[in-house]
Amino acid sequence: MATAHPARNIMVLYTGGTIGMQASANGLTPASGFEQRMREQLTGLAALPQWQFREMQPLIDSANMTPQYWQRLHQAILDAVDVQGCDAVLVLHGTDTLAYSAAAMSFQLLGLQAPVLFTGSMLPAGVTDSDAWENLAGALQALAQGLAPGVQLYFHGELLEPNRTAKVRSFGRHPFVTLKRFGGAPRVKVLPKELDYRQVRQPAIVAVLPLVPGFGAALLRAALDSGAQGLILECFGNGTGPADNADFLNALAQAQAKGIVVVAITQCHEGGVELDVYEAGSRLRQVGVLSGGGMTREAAFGKLQLLLGAGLPTEEVRHLIELDLCGELR
Repeated sequence: MATAHPARNIMVLYTGGTIGMQASANGLTPASGFEQRMREQLTGLAALPQWQFREMQPLIDSANMTPQYWQRLHQAILDAVDVQGCDAVLVLHGTDTLAYSAAAMSFQLLGLQAPVLFTGSMLPAGVTDSDAWENLAGALQALAQGLAPGVQLYFHGELLEPNRTAKVRSFGRHPFVTLKRFGGAPRVKVLPKELDYRQVRQPAIVAVLPLVPGFGAALLRAALDSGAQGLILECFGNGTGPADNADFLNALAQAQAKGIVVVAITQCHEGGVELDVYEAGSRLRQVGVLSGGGMTREAAFGKLQLLLGAGLPTEEVRHLIELDLCGELR
């Protein structure tokens, strides 16, 4: 296990999100000037380490987050640690896609020897009953006390694992929960050099399809013909789908032939995928679908972004999907 060290020089990266939003004619919108508000609010608080501030461009509502923006965030974190000498990074982020970004960064930053913490708020700083300042101060204090290298979320006094966390509520102080997913996959023994955090990667095109009763091949083919390099198939239960639909299975087989990586995850909040339990799952395995085990949607999306964006051969991507890289299959 990596050793935790108290942070002494923290880079705060402000991406936008509710925490710094202000009212506009069309509703709440991201606003500049949050550094000054933050310094005024935190002045005099005990046990806070030294910190500096960088405002990302553009500031966004996290509903507008993209894999392209993740590349800019990834570079900003590298600059903070490897160039400016910061020993920790705090990312201020909107809650709607915070779990996606934290999961993505946990993969993009493999090997980084510094803690990276994500936080935000459900109400803007300064409004009545806002959770903004308590989350921000609490996150800084957590880093000051010492966190091991790697990515975590901080919300309402709780540290959360990036590859088990999902936003399940659109209100209140506890929007995030840790999903009860099973693990047990073997850990990758040697990390390919292409996955080191210093490597430059390209955003990948990854589609996500939830199965529903009566789901047919037409929608599946549309997703596969969209230019997608990877597909996350949100299956029923242990990883089952319409295995009596020959056209559906043929479309999945054609995806494998085209080099499209298809990963099955479960729609359930608890448990995971075991494709060999039911015939309706084993038939998916037979046409090239890979098991996502207990991966959440956020983790599977971030992992495919890493593996496909790193330029690895398709067979190596398929191999690594079912191995644990940073706790997503633990």
